[in-house]
Amino acid sequence: MSDSSSSSSGIGFTGLLTVLFVGLKLTGFIAWSWWWVLSPMWISLVVVIAIMAIAGIIIWKAD
Repeated sequence: MSDSSSSSSGIGFTGLLTVLFVGLKLTGFIAWSWWWVLSPMWISLVVVIAIMAIAGIIIWKAD
């Protein structure tokens, strides 16, 4: 039985980058701070929050 609905699953770019950085850090290949190793997660979160804030301001100014 085949399901015709399409669903996206898996890891995204920032997830892959985070896994790569963590692997490099744990193997000692890079000596970065953990803040920078985990930066793909928090940088993408900051971008999403900024987009939401800009959208909120645009909606607020439109009224």
